[in-house]
Amino acid sequence: MSGENLLGIPETLLPADPAADKLDQGVDPRDVARAYPASSLVWATLAEDAFADGEVIEAYAFARTGYHRGLDALRRSGWRGQGPVPWEHEPNRGFLRALAALAKAAGEIGEEEEHRRCADFLRDSSATGARELGL
Repeated sequence: MSGENLLGIPETLLPADPAADKLDQGVDPRDVARAYPASSLVWATLAEDAFADGEVIEAYAFARTGYHRGLDALRRSGWRGQGPVPWEHEPNRGFLRALAALAKAAGEIGEEEEHRRCADFLRDSSATGARELGL
């Protein structure tokens, strides 16, 4: 897929993430993760922060956690392993950011197959998200 929904699969729209409000209020992401461990957004934030601090291994671990938490949320929302996860729907961004961070971290540690798989998954889920996140 190239980001187009040629199969007519419905978009998956995640519910609002309660961690978003805490992060917007400036609460430390580690404290937010303790309170909302199922949030992809908080794990994506931790991954991005770790990258900014040059901590690639930590970024990889945080991103992988956010990715898996996001897959759980997608499945609960009716996702069946394919189809659009639009960037334009704000609650989807935590998962998409975690997926992008995982792709980048995998590339940084030389895990090229995982890098490609995650980057392709991101582009297939949301071409806009892939552009916004630099993949």
